[in-house]
Amino acid sequence: MSGHFFTFEGCDGSGKTTVMERVYEILTAEGIPAVKTREPGGVPIAEQIRKVILDNGNTAMDIRTEVLLFAASRRQHLVEKVLPALSEGKVVLSDRFVDSSLVYQGYARGAGIERVRNVNDYAIEGLWPEATYFLDCEPQICLARIHSDAGHEENRLDNETLQFHNRVYEGFRELVRLYPERVIPVDGRRTIEEEAQQIAADIKARLERSR
Repeated sequence: MSGHFFTFEGCDGSGKTTVMERVYEILTAEGIPAVKTREPGGVPIAEQIRKVILDNGNTAMDIRTEVLLFAASRRQHLVEKVLPALSEGKVVLSDRFVDSSLVYQGYARGAGIERVRNVNDYAIEGLWPEATYFLDCEPQICLARIHSDAGHEENRLDNETLQFHNRVYEGFRELVRLYPERVIPVDGRRTIEEEAQQIAADIKARLERSR
């Protein structure tokens, strides 16, 4: 497969979505063919599953159900959008991927990182990102950003406690420890432009080395 796959991770409110959008602009402005997408969602079937997962009314959802729904959405997204783009030699930028499941369900909800990884290994068939950019920003700062953003998409995760969001942050830090060659921490307290320029430079360097 001739393309390159990069993912963006972080706590809700870390700025990863905005940073990814800016990285996409930088790359395309320089003539690099890129595709941007998100999880859960990205394609119609996966977006329908997203609505079920994030619906505020689904508070009774079992943790294993949640893990399996995320994996199902991920599989459809991969088959319909990510793999075709990679086969065309494009750079794929995804707002969240497997690492979110490892952290939110595996670590923060206690399902177990290894168990969640095993479920997702079946879904992705070994397709891991070349690099994952973790926007490292403390939960208190992230939540303050969310509460000040009138356009924020309210979902089931917004009902979680600060303790849960702290666990999510700890989970991402744990992934940095477990997968240091892939998961790259980026200081998420800086400006969007500073963060995006750092990531875009890293991606361009990787593309250059692969030639």
